[in-house]
Amino acid sequence: MKIITESRSNAPVYKTLMETGLMPYELSKVSKEDINFETRTLTAKGFKGHLGRTFKLTEETTAMLGNYFAKHTKIPTSKALGHSWIRAKNRVAERLQEPSIKTIRLYDLRHYYATMLYAKTDKIMLVKQQLGHRKIETTMIYTQLINFNEDEEYNCTATKEATEAKKLVEHGWQYVNSTPDGFMLYRKRK
Repeated sequence: MKIITESRSNAPVYKTLMETGLMPYELSKVSKEDINFETRTLTAKGFKGHLGRTFKLTEETTAMLGNYFAKHTKIPTSKALGHSWIRAKNRVAERLQEPSIKTIRLYDLRHYYATMLYAKTDKIMLVKQQLGHRKIETTMIYTQLINFNEDEEYNCTATKEATEAKKLVEHGWQYVNSTPDGFMLYRKRK
Protein backbone atom coordinates (compact mmCIF):
# COMPACT_ATOMS: atom_id res chain seq x y z
CA MET A 1 0.00 0.00 0.00
CA LYS A 2 1.61 3.21 -1.19
CA ILE A 3 0.33 5.32 1.71
CA ILE A 4 2.21 3.14 4.19
CA THR A 5 5.52 3.46 2.37
CA GLU A 6 4.98 7.19 1.74
CA SER A 7 5.48 7.96 5.41
CA ARG A 8 8.89 6.36 5.81
CA SER A 9 9.29 7.17 9.50
CA ASN A 10 5.89 5.72 10.45
CA ALA A 11 5.72 2.97 7.80
CA PRO A 12 6.45 0.22 10.38
CA VAL A 13 3.65 1.53 12.58
CA TYR A 14 1.12 1.67 9.73
CA LYS A 15 2.13 -1.78 8.53
CA THR A 16 1.65 -3.12 12.06
CA LEU A 17 -1.82 -1.56 12.21
CA MET A 18 -2.75 -3.21 8.92
CA GLU A 19 -1.31 -6.57 9.99
CA THR A 20 -2.85 -6.69 13.47
CA GLY A 21 -6.08 -4.72 13.26
CA LEU A 22 -5.13 -2.81 16.40
CA MET A 23 -6.69 0.57 17.03
CA PRO A 24 -4.13 3.38 16.60
CA TYR A 25 -4.52 4.22 20.31
CA GLU A 26 -3.83 0.59 21.28
CA LEU A 27 -0.68 0.51 19.18
CA SER A 28 0.49 3.86 20.57
CA LYS A 29 0.61 2.19 24.01
CA VAL A 30 2.84 -0.67 22.77
CA SER A 31 6.47 -0.41 23.83
CA LYS A 32 9.56 -2.24 22.64
CA GLU A 33 9.15 -4.57 25.63
CA ASP A 34 5.73 -5.67 24.28
CA ILE A 35 7.38 -7.12 21.18
CA ASN A 36 9.21 -10.43 21.26
CA PHE A 37 11.55 -10.18 18.29
CA GLU A 38 12.57 -13.85 18.54
CA THR A 39 9.04 -15.30 18.40
CA ARG A 40 7.79 -12.39 16.25
CA THR A 41 4.86 -11.61 18.56
CA LEU A 42 3.35 -8.35 19.71
CA THR A 43 1.23 -8.12 22.86
CA ALA A 44 -1.21 -5.22 23.16
CA LYS A 45 -3.39 -4.11 26.03
CA GLY A 46 -7.06 -3.55 25.28
CA PHE A 47 -8.67 -0.13 25.05
CA LYS A 48 -12.30 1.07 25.12
CA GLY A 49 -13.44 -2.21 26.64
CA HIS A 50 -11.43 -4.31 24.18
CA LEU A 51 -9.55 -7.31 25.44
CA GLY A 52 -5.75 -7.49 25.39
CA ARG A 53 -4.31 -9.88 22.83
CA THR A 54 -1.15 -11.19 21.20
CA PHE A 55 -0.41 -11.18 17.47
CA LYS A 56 2.03 -13.10 15.32
CA LEU A 57 3.92 -10.70 13.07
CA THR A 58 5.48 -11.34 9.70
CA GLU A 59 9.23 -11.41 9.44
CA GLU A 60 9.17 -8.16 7.44
CA THR A 61 7.06 -6.28 9.99
CA THR A 62 9.17 -7.57 12.89
CA ALA A 63 12.33 -6.33 11.17
CA MET A 64 10.71 -2.96 10.41
CA LEU A 65 9.70 -2.57 14.07
CA GLY A 66 13.21 -3.55 15.19
CA ASN A 67 14.65 -0.78 13.00
CA TYR A 68 11.97 1.63 14.20
CA PHE A 69 12.75 1.05 17.89
CA ALA A 70 16.46 1.38 17.19
CA LYS A 71 15.74 5.03 16.28
CA HIS A 72 12.68 5.84 18.42
CA THR A 73 11.84 5.22 22.07
CA LYS A 74 8.08 4.95 21.58
CA ILE A 75 5.28 4.88 19.04
CA PRO A 76 3.64 8.27 18.41
CA THR A 77 0.25 9.09 19.88
CA SER A 78 -2.80 8.17 17.85
CA LYS A 79 -3.36 11.88 17.15
CA ALA A 80 0.17 12.30 15.77
CA LEU A 81 -0.23 9.12 13.70
CA GLY A 82 -3.50 10.45 12.32
CA HIS A 83 -1.89 13.71 11.21
CA SER A 84 1.04 11.88 9.62
CA TRP A 85 -1.42 9.54 7.84
CA ILE A 86 -3.35 12.49 6.39
CA ARG A 87 -0.17 14.07 5.02
CA ALA A 88 1.00 10.76 3.51
CA LYS A 89 -2.32 9.88 1.87
CA ASN A 90 -2.71 13.39 0.47
CA ARG A 91 0.76 13.20 -1.12
CA VAL A 92 -0.06 9.83 -2.69
CA ALA A 93 -3.47 11.06 -3.90
CA GLU A 94 -1.84 14.08 -5.56
CA ARG A 95 0.99 12.07 -7.10
CA LEU A 96 -1.37 9.43 -8.51
CA GLN A 97 -4.04 11.99 -9.33
CA GLU A 98 -6.55 9.83 -7.49
CA PRO A 99 -8.69 11.96 -5.12
CA SER A 100 -10.51 8.92 -3.69
CA ILE A 101 -7.32 8.03 -1.79
CA LYS A 102 -7.97 11.06 0.41
CA THR A 103 -11.03 9.30 1.85
CA ILE A 104 -9.00 6.45 3.38
CA ARG A 105 -8.91 6.89 7.14
CA LEU A 106 -6.18 5.53 9.40
CA TYR A 107 -8.87 3.54 11.19
CA ASP A 108 -9.69 1.87 7.85
CA LEU A 109 -6.55 -0.27 8.34
CA ARG A 110 -8.47 -1.96 11.19
CA HIS A 111 -11.47 -2.50 8.93
CA TYR A 112 -9.18 -3.86 6.22
CA TYR A 113 -7.67 -6.34 8.68
CA ALA A 114 -11.09 -7.50 9.89
CA THR A 115 -12.46 -7.81 6.37
CA MET A 116 -9.50 -9.80 5.09
CA LEU A 117 -9.40 -12.08 8.14
CA TYR A 118 -13.10 -12.83 7.76
CA ALA A 119 -12.75 -13.39 4.02
CA LYS A 120 -9.81 -15.73 4.55
CA THR A 121 -11.24 -17.77 7.43
CA ASP A 122 -15.02 -17.26 7.31
CA LYS A 123 -14.86 -17.39 11.13
CA ILE A 124 -16.61 -14.45 12.73
CA MET A 125 -15.61 -15.55 16.26
CA LEU A 126 -11.93 -15.45 15.28
CA VAL A 127 -12.39 -11.92 13.94
CA LYS A 128 -14.12 -10.96 17.20
CA GLN A 129 -11.23 -12.35 19.22
CA GLN A 130 -8.54 -10.70 17.09
CA LEU A 131 -10.24 -7.31 17.25
CA GLY A 132 -10.59 -7.67 21.02
CA HIS A 133 -14.34 -7.19 20.98
CA ARG A 134 -16.45 -8.38 23.89
CA LYS A 135 -19.68 -8.49 21.84
CA ILE A 136 -20.24 -10.17 18.49
CA GLU A 137 -22.56 -7.30 17.50
CA THR A 138 -19.58 -4.96 17.47
CA THR A 139 -17.65 -7.31 15.19
CA MET A 140 -20.61 -7.56 12.83
CA ILE A 141 -20.19 -3.85 12.04
CA TYR A 142 -16.91 -4.75 10.38
CA THR A 143 -18.28 -7.62 8.33
CA GLN A 144 -21.92 -6.83 7.51
CA LEU A 145 -21.04 -5.11 4.25
CA ILE A 146 -18.73 -7.84 3.03
CA ASN A 147 -20.09 -9.42 -0.10
CA PHE A 148 -17.38 -11.49 -1.69
CA ASN A 149 -18.06 -12.74 -5.17
CA GLU A 150 -18.82 -16.44 -5.05
CA ASP A 151 -17.30 -16.76 -8.50
CA GLU A 152 -13.85 -15.79 -7.22
CA GLU A 153 -10.95 -17.86 -8.35
CA TYR A 154 -9.00 -20.09 -5.97
CA ASN A 155 -5.80 -22.06 -5.98
CA CYS A 156 -6.58 -25.57 -4.82
CA THR A 157 -4.48 -28.38 -3.40
CA ALA A 158 -4.92 -31.71 -1.67
CA THR A 159 -2.94 -33.81 0.77
CA LYS A 160 -3.24 -36.95 2.86
CA GLU A 161 -0.44 -35.96 5.22
CA ALA A 162 -1.26 -34.25 8.54
CA THR A 163 2.05 -32.38 8.62
CA GLU A 164 1.45 -31.03 5.11
CA ALA A 165 -2.12 -30.05 6.07
CA LYS A 166 -0.77 -28.15 9.08
CA LYS A 167 1.67 -26.24 6.85
CA LEU A 168 -1.12 -25.35 4.43
CA VAL A 169 -3.28 -23.90 7.21
CA GLU A 170 -0.31 -21.96 8.61
CA HIS A 171 0.15 -20.40 5.16
CA GLY A 172 -3.46 -19.25 4.81
CA TRP A 173 -5.02 -22.20 3.01
CA GLN A 174 -8.64 -22.91 3.96
CA TYR A 175 -9.80 -26.49 4.56
CA VAL A 176 -12.76 -27.35 2.29
CA ASN A 177 -13.49 -31.04 2.92
CA SER A 178 -12.14 -34.56 2.59
CA THR A 179 -12.61 -36.98 -0.27
CA PRO A 180 -13.73 -40.60 0.22
CA ASP A 181 -10.19 -41.77 -0.57
CA GLY A 182 -8.72 -39.73 2.32
CA PHE A 183 -7.48 -36.57 0.59
CA MET A 184 -7.98 -33.31 2.47
CA LEU A 185 -8.89 -30.50 0.07
CA TYR A 186 -7.74 -26.89 0.62
CA ARG A 187 -8.24 -23.63 -1.21
CA LYS A 188 -6.78 -20.14 -1.14
CA ARG A 189 -7.98 -17.04 -3.01
CA LYS A 190 -5.77 -16.10 -5.96
